[in-house]
Amino acid sequence: MLELFQAAIIDPFRIILALGPVGIYLLVLGAVNLSRRPLLVTNGRDAAALALALTGMLIVGPFELFLPQATVVRYGPYVWVMVLAFYFLCVTMGILMLRPRLVIYNISVDKLRPILADAVARLDNDARWAGDSLVLPNLGVQLSIDNFPPMRNVLLKSVGANQDLHGWRRLERVLAPALSREEVSRNFRGLVLFFAGLLILAGLAPVIASDPHAITKSLTNLADAVLQMLNL
Repeated sequence: MLELFQAAIIDPFRIILALGPVGIYLLVLGAVNLSRRPLLVTNGRDAAALALALTGMLIVGPFELFLPQATVVRYGPYVWVMVLAFYFLCVTMGILMLRPRLVIYNISVDKLRPILADAVARLDNDARWAGDSLVLPNLGVQLSIDNFPPMRNVLLKSVGANQDLHGWRRLERVLAPALSREEVSRNFRGLVLFFAGLLILAGLAPVIASDPHAITKSLTNLADAVLQMLNL
């Protein structure tokens, strides 16, 4: 473990691989919260973006730590294809097992309610409200509204096991265009995420400048390995 830690410090490519995706993720998330338009994403897309951001950390961390050296010697660079394929299959299975929900960035509950009520009225005349809960019987959708006020993010999460995925997709298709036309004030708390991502990416600049030849060599080796696999 100590050798792996020392290698991660010495090898700039590992540092870039671990922190680069996280910095980009925070930068994009901060920009979304600073936007004047709300953004609706499904639960799957939200989880997939987070999984992608953490991929580099997992590669230089637990994946490399627990990967048997005999496997690396036998399969060479192809072992990482198998590891990443297994990881993304696990992520895909986890996403498919998640209950339906919609994540709406950069909007308050008070601002969302009339937009959601208008969308629901067009989809289901029998829709019923009960506080922060909503039932759309004709769509097979039951949801509750949850929010995170500091970042003005709202979550429409399913309630109960009997959910119609087609009904959730219809709700998304009606709600997303309505939200894209809505203008909101900027959430300046997003600056925290934006500058955190910017700080991480800026901190990688000296790492790249310290040994650009090593990074170029690592990228070249990676590209060669990919080309070899494509030629199989």
